[in-house]
Amino acid sequence: MHVAMLSGEYPPRWGGMGSTVFHLSGALAKMGHQVTVITRRDSKAVNNPSLIPKQEGVTVRMVKWAKLPMAFTRSYGRHALTELLKLHRSNPVDAVHIHAPMISWTAKQYARVRAEIGNVTTSLHGSWLGERDGMIRAAKYGESATWKNPNDLAILLTAKHYAKYERAAVRGSTVCVANSEATKLDFETRYNPPENWRAEVVRWGVDIDMFHQQNHDDEDAQLAHEKMRNRYGQPDEAALRGAADTKTPLLLAVGRLAGRKGFRTLLRSMPEILAKNSGAHLVIVGRGHMKKTLLKQAKKLAISHAVTIESGMEFSDLAQLFRSADLSIYPSLYEGQGLIPLESMASGTPCATVNDGPLPEMVDETVGGLFAVGDPSSLANKVNEMLANPEKMIDLAAAGRQRVSDEYTYVLNAEKYASFYAE
Repeated sequence: MHVAMLSGEYPPRWGGMGSTVFHLSGALAKMGHQVTVITRRDSKAVNNPSLIPKQEGVTVRMVKWAKLPMAFTRSYGRHALTELLKLHRSNPVDAVHIHAPMISWTAKQYARVRAEIGNVTTSLHGSWLGERDGMIRAAKYGESATWKNPNDLAILLTAKHYAKYERAAVRGSTVCVANSEATKLDFETRYNPPENWRAEVVRWGVDIDMFHQQNHDDEDAQLAHEKMRNRYGQPDEAALRGAADTKTPLLLAVGRLAGRKGFRTLLRSMPEILAKNSGAHLVIVGRGHMKKTLLKQAKKLAISHAVTIESGMEFSDLAQLFRSADLSIYPSLYEGQGLIPLESMASGTPCATVNDGPLPEMVDETVGGLFAVGDPSSLANKVNEMLANPEKMIDLAAAGRQRVSDEYTYVLNAEKYASFYAE
């Protein structure tokens, strides 16, 4: 089959969607399908095409888009549709795969694609209204002010307007595939889909080759682990050996530095964590407008010595950090799915996350820990409870890796999507 995949993100835009589309298209190509990705133009990639990673069987086409918050989804959508129809005339497309909500089509545009090409599969990565509600919740829990970020402000002010394009996707697609039961319920509740709405749930996988467990028996791997641990805090011998009974646990949080990620809640929990784990060190990895705010908060809480914020990191280093950490923490206030817990579990590192939204669909007490959303004390209690039981942490690490390997791979994603395309 020739699959046209329309996504607002694709490498070198390595967002959650960009990473997902990259790996899914590669897995489909390995199954023998031809994949053409139509994505937004990246000026750096135009001047240096080598920035776009090569995958056999995958072709990338970039189109123009207006660099305006939220409005880019309409602009990109129009140019992507033109490119899609042009592609179909020269190389007939068998199935169209749309990644919402970063592309906004009207009911007429969906109808045209179904009439001229056929099957339209739409992945629901989350809703704009959900994003908006996440920001409102973030304000409730004392996270960052939305007005500090133009994109977040645009979502807050215009999500209701752009929701009509998500409604068009619900009604105009052959099948909608949500990335969690929570996202499926979100769309059912908000958009009142027709009785014949075809909706499935396929949770995205992660790269289990990049995110793998630490091998302390391999000399090079062990040296990389020791280098990473020595980079943060003052690791004891147990930490350098990778032993779970370390008195200097390394805590990791990864995500965009935005209000809905809950990082201020995480910092508020640190005094309680340090009261019982004085040698703990927290590393937050992410880009965004909140870095100064978080550093200022850490200073105010007198925990600066135990907190490091990395604005960015090479993938290989981030993967090593996942392996070298003792526990990851994901305090997000809204997600369509949330891949960070899976990347942590794949790396053999248990994750503590919120008992809210889609997160409990992936993480439970057999592979990690759950705490109340927006509650610093609940977060601290769960982290302290997990760190106090090193033998259980070993079991959680093994069970988490097994769960990801069994249920959350791009091979499984590709097989399921290929079945939708073929219908």
